[in-house]
Amino acid sequence: MTIRYAIRPAHPAAHLFHVTVTVEAPEPSGQRFMLPAWIPGSYMIREFARHVVRASAIASGRKVPLRKIDKHTWRAAPAAGALTLAYEVYAWDLSVRAAHLDDTHGFFNGACVFMLPLGHERDDCLLDILPPEGARYAGWRVATGLAPARGTRQGSFGTYVAANYDELIDCPVEMGTFAHVRFQAANVAHEIAVSGRVPKLDGARLAGDLARLCEAHIRLFEPRTRRAPFSRYVFLTQAVGDGLGGLEHRNSTALLCRRDDLPFEGMRDATEGYRNFLGLASHEYFHSWWVKRVRPAAFVPYDLTRENYTRLLWVFEGFTSYYDDLLLARAGLITEAQYLQALGKTMTTVMQRAGRLKQSLADSSFDAWIKYYRPDENTPNAVVSYYQKGALIALALDLTIRAETRGRRSLDDLLRLLWRRYKAAGAAYRGLAEDELAAAIEEATGLDLAPHLREWAEGTRDPDFDGLLAPFGIALQKRPAVDSPALALLGVKTEARDGACRLAHVFDGTPAQAAGLSGGDTLIAVGGLRVTPANLDALLARYSAGDTVEIMAFRRDELMRFDVKLARQPPLKYALVPEAHAPVRAAKLRAGWLR
Repeated sequence: MTIRYAIRPAHPAAHLFHVTVTVEAPEPSGQRFMLPAWIPGSYMIREFARHVVRASAIASGRKVPLRKIDKHTWRAAPAAGALTLAYEVYAWDLSVRAAHLDDTHGFFNGACVFMLPLGHERDDCLLDILPPEGARYAGWRVATGLAPARGTRQGSFGTYVAANYDELIDCPVEMGTFAHVRFQAANVAHEIAVSGRVPKLDGARLAGDLARLCEAHIRLFEPRTRRAPFSRYVFLTQAVGDGLGGLEHRNSTALLCRRDDLPFEGMRDATEGYRNFLGLASHEYFHSWWVKRVRPAAFVPYDLTRENYTRLLWVFEGFTSYYDDLLLARAGLITEAQYLQALGKTMTTVMQRAGRLKQSLADSSFDAWIKYYRPDENTPNAVVSYYQKGALIALALDLTIRAETRGRRSLDDLLRLLWRRYKAAGAAYRGLAEDELAAAIEEATGLDLAPHLREWAEGTRDPDFDGLLAPFGIALQKRPAVDSPALALLGVKTEARDGACRLAHVFDGTPAQAAGLSGGDTLIAVGGLRVTPANLDALLARYSAGDTVEIMAFRRDELMRFDVKLARQPPLKYALVPEAHAPVRAAKLRAGWLR
């Protein structure tokens, strides 16, 4: 049976998509329709059904009673013949996870707009992507990873096909007057669609750099065949004034970035923002293998009605975060020094947060649904990032394997082993079980690293990075972090809120916490001088470690006074520095790792 969908930007100014889904042979007892509660890759219940404005059902030209039976499921009364569910979706979430529509463009992820007729999960799907009405939209076109049906040209409004519901919702759609660039990587067609105003966008440079990056990914997983797991890939990129995010899909990705991060004509050296954008693209492209196909057993298949718990997110997101910049280095898009600088920045962020000593990576993975994706002012003190610390544990594992095997094996071998298993299993693939990682590492490398996994991922012990880096001729330097007096002397992170200087986080064991300051407090004065978001560091720079300073702050609407004794020992900042006269063996190990 074929399930037929249609989506139309019915009222761009009101941010409304009109959607229909038609079932030729509905369930005789009454067809149920479900809208997912979350979207794979973003592990939080988002309850997309809250954006459904109104819904109705029709069969044989007559209205059929429709009743909502839980927060994301509707049931139509028994009907003879084809049944069509019609509904409106409010789309005003400018992110990579949901849907957004206005007079400039439209974007949607299928998970938040397409209802599933329960019982028809495996049926093939047809999707009619219809244009908005009006001459002002005459120049709009479509970008998506979906394949066009016969009679529809790729990039045009018309009919697209999906093998099943899972594929339908795994191919987001962008529509509008975007910049569009094509390139080839390993004989696979790739496209970039950039929405939003980007003056003098250098599409040629963007295509050339992404081509090198994509080829590096494909070589990693398929060093012999150099075959990608898709025949076409699309980077859907929304450029905005400020923002950064990405979400992986089977043959595409949705990206959100600052327009200033994209390359412009005449730009000579890659800016830090552009390197960050390439790192984001690398991260999501890596997921094409690592989570979209090789995935935790808990995700085979996804249950989109509730949380899917796994203790392995640190493996899938952390390893991806490790390889995203590493593959930039291997592709020659960043230098060795820039890569080591990025590692040092990640290490600094993780090691300065007390959460890493309280929560294991396995627990952080399991609790992502209620903690990582729902941060608050205490998050740095209680939660460890399975992205950032997961990347550091991937680094520790890779360095351990390379050093103990003298460069003959690496973490790359684990990725390739699990990728081969996925391909060999086909439709019978069951995913990586919670307790299978250590055995897979031993099979791929010959090393028993189970004790390390227990300490580093299931426990909270930090790896000995000094010792791990030494065989590669890299020294780990630790220096006081004095570039931010607010962090070094007070132990806080601030944010601008309505023109005021607000405490976003007060870190454990710091002078600010000892004095009684809390996240959410608004700083008013330091030493009798008014505080603004721009001058706090300058005010604190006049003081020395160990001084006591008076700080005035509002907590809600109450003015409070705090005497803060400034820190004598600022937190540490980490830097990875190649040794000038490293042994030849170390140079070879480092070259094998980074190139």
